Amino acid sequence: MSLFAANLLTPRIRNCRTMDEYIFFDPHLRDKFTHRARELGVEYHLQDDDLGIVVAVPEDLPEEVTDSLEACYEQLMEEQSELVDQSEGGLKKHLAGVRLDLPGGRSCMVKLDPDMANRLLSCFSLDEVQELFAAVARSIESPDDEPLCKC
Repeated sequence: MSLFAANLLTPRIRNCRTMDEYIFFDPHLRDKFTHRARELGVEYHLQDDDLGIVVAVPEDLPEEVTDSLEACYEQLMEEQSELVDQSEGGLKKHLAGVRLDLPGGRSCMVKLDPDMANRLLSCFSLDEVQELFAAVARSIESPDDEPLCKC
């Protein structure tokens, strides 16, 4: 899944208690996503964000529904990237990132090379990437120097 669209986009999905958030930069693409959510019977909430328009959906959806929404989101982020590239000949800079919610309620943007972000998402689901980043954040906040194997 292409959570990390290039071209100065920083799409994110952030687990917020009981909601997953999908961010959009174009209202038309957001509408396509909410249409798909309605087709799947998923309730959603819209909210504005500093970066764009957020669609929040429950995080405890059945796996097949979550997979369908993630596939839709990936396709829409590719469309977003194409729209940016087409506007004014595209942008000169390509960036990627994910907003990481840290233990204790703080958050930060982790900047990644777009190629690395796409490689990550070609091997891991969006939830797995979020879990990986959350595990790293927990380890930084509370380091554990114990050996992995306690044989």
